[in-house]
Amino acid sequence: MKKIILALAAGMALAAPAAAQRSGGTLTIALNADIRSVEPGINRDANTDSVIQILFEGLVAHREDLSVGPALAESWAISDDGKTYTFRLREGVKFHNGEPLTATEVKWTWDRLMAQAGWNCRRTFDGSSGLKVLQVEAPDPRTVVYRLAEPQAIFLKQLANVQCHVLVAHPASADAEGKWKTPIGSGPYKLKDWKRGETITLERFTGYQPSKEPQSGYAGARIAYVDQVVFRIIPDPNAAEAALLTGAIDIVPQVDTARVGELKKRRDVVVQTAPGLAWGPLLIQTQDPLLSNVKIRQAMAHAIDINQIAEARTDGIVKGNPSVVSESSSYFDKRFLDWPAYDPKKAAALLKEAGYAGQIIKIQTNKRYPGMYERSVIAQAMLTAAGFKVELETLDWATQLDNYLKGTFQMQSFGYSPRLDPGLMYAALIADKSKSKWAQWDDPKAIELLAESSRTMDEARRKEIFLKLHAMMAEQVPIIGTYFDPNIDARRPNVHGYKTWAADRPVPWGVWKE
Repeated sequence: MKKIILALAAGMALAAPAAAQRSGGTLTIALNADIRSVEPGINRDANTDSVIQILFEGLVAHREDLSVGPALAESWAISDDGKTYTFRLREGVKFHNGEPLTATEVKWTWDRLMAQAGWNCRRTFDGSSGLKVLQVEAPDPRTVVYRLAEPQAIFLKQLANVQCHVLVAHPASADAEGKWKTPIGSGPYKLKDWKRGETITLERFTGYQPSKEPQSGYAGARIAYVDQVVFRIIPDPNAAEAALLTGAIDIVPQVDTARVGELKKRRDVVVQTAPGLAWGPLLIQTQDPLLSNVKIRQAMAHAIDINQIAEARTDGIVKGNPSVVSESSSYFDKRFLDWPAYDPKKAAALLKEAGYAGQIIKIQTNKRYPGMYERSVIAQAMLTAAGFKVELETLDWATQLDNYLKGTFQMQSFGYSPRLDPGLMYAALIADKSKSKWAQWDDPKAIELLAESSRTMDEARRKEIFLKLHAMMAEQVPIIGTYFDPNIDARRPNVHGYKTWAADRPVPWGVWKE
């Protein structure tokens, strides 16, 4: 067996900082909309992720540097053929109902997820995207075994995938018929109250047993200092900012870039930034009768200046990036910026070649996410200048998201939550549209390359595959990437230990207040 042993280096013991002497109180975090569910993996969005990842833990999780570290598993081993992963659970872990964690609960949660039609990540593990889990076994209380059909370089990253929620719940979370009742996880906080549309209140779980690895992102020790974490629903960003200034809110995640300059002038606010992985593209329905014409899609690519959009939206903090590979990724180089050049005259010429006769094209958008809305407004103006007739269709976010999942749109101004590996972002785009309506790109060669990228353990080969996919995307234009949002959070000066990181999710453990 090839072993990966996770242990603390000398001198890395988890000595409690001075903050432990100031534990207690309530940490209040703003959310721009209510969560959708408290059941892992079902009916999720970015806000739901933020809460679910606090209540539950998985076997592994992403560190701040985007590597995969321990969570419920203290160590794991990989067989020589790369098809078997054996996880060793950390000792002393309890669920929020006081029951001990065993491998049985890990297997129960996995089997439940795979049986759920509403779990969007089932396709990630059932072979549809190349990775296929054949079996999960629980040979003894502290051992969990995953058996794969083929070696998969991306397997651990998929287990840690923030959007997939491969987390562990106690079976008492569901009733006798299997219907979800209440979230019973093993995280440092448990659900106290959910007032829909108002607040989600979490209280510190006194029975939490931390990992021996230091805290980093979602991995390692999740030591809670504050007694309660309250997520307060404030849809209006101006109202959220006002609440921060008065002290009613301690942290506002995902601050709009337009507000950074003003907030940095204040002494009662601390602005924190980190490179982002949330990608803002314009989706194009390639099965639409009009937009199935590749020349029209290429004309769109030439008509839209992604650098101008990035400049306008981020006040110059970031530049345009048409690829799914962020500049913060170890895979990135300048070839991922290759894209049809901004050229309205060439766009107009391509439209003429395509026989475009002025048909109206609708871009679906929403005002819940200012970035999505403003990108759609700028794109509309640019497309119109090149000869397109474009209308905006402003919807509520839930309706737009439902249309995305069903593929019922011509274009959408959209946003993908952070994927901590380029293969995960490509997997969110590429699939057979006849089976997966959410898919944006169903070229058979792209599907084949994506599957290869998840099988190979050679990092250089993975980068070559990603470059091939990007070159194909630049030619076929099934989607138009604009830029990666920088992660910007604002907090009160009396909040300490809070970190802004690439996953763009608030982490409340390790945080304390004066």
